[in-house]
Amino acid sequence: MTDGLRVEADGAVATITFDRPDALNALTIPIKVALLDALRSIGEDRSIRAVILTGAGRAFCAGQDLAERDDPDAPPLDVELRERYNPIVRAIRALDQPVIAAVNGVAAGAGASLAFACDLRIASADARFVLAFGRIGLVPDSGATWFLPRLVGAARAAEIALVGDPIDADEALRIGLVDRVVPPDTLMAEARAMADRLAAGAPRALAMTKHALQRSWSIDLDAALEDEARLQGEAGATSDHAEGLAAFREKRPPRFTGE
Repeated sequence: MTDGLRVEADGAVATITFDRPDALNALTIPIKVALLDALRSIGEDRSIRAVILTGAGRAFCAGQDLAERDDPDAPPLDVELRERYNPIVRAIRALDQPVIAAVNGVAAGAGASLAFACDLRIASADARFVLAFGRIGLVPDSGATWFLPRLVGAARAAEIALVGDPIDADEALRIGLVDRVVPPDTLMAEARAMADRLAAGAPRALAMTKHALQRSWSIDLDAALEDEARLQGEAGATSDHAEGLAAFREKRPPRFTGE
């Protein structure tokens, strides 16, 4: 835990909370360092089976803290991306555990990109997504140009990235940017319920599924079919598969161990 970031484990679910509500959870170097450390630590913890990423107060994350960029010793933007942001995005995608973005308010700039990088997105009715990079003479970053077309299609992604108008929760749901929209006071309960469902699944099978979906964007159909066959062979040899079959036959919930 560091100033601006809280990491809490409750059973098989880890919750990472951006915690600078007075600054709309804008990202500083210490927060980015702590977030990357947290993601790497969670990735090595087999007791954690699902992750929730959210924000405190009225924002999910407003992206880069622009005041930090006023420091004369601030690194060039390309260096900041390569050394701070890009490793965080890669760490989210590399996790075997599914990651749910519980978007409680505005997600702007790199904050929106981090939500896009998660496996699932649940939005409060108060949520808004803003990619206003063009208004300050910059381009979308932290994976936004990669994730957006895959989430909403090329034409809609171009409009969001080039025009930069805010996307409210209902519109985000309509275009497929989020998976569901819920009342603000139920957001964390809904996110936790989904995380608990994921945590009750077979960890290795979920990890294989997550990574197969990601690889599918860079391979052709024949390669995807072979990928599925290989992974199914691995999954079929696990104790969790045997447990799943036994639970089905015995009409009881399965007790997966990750073995």
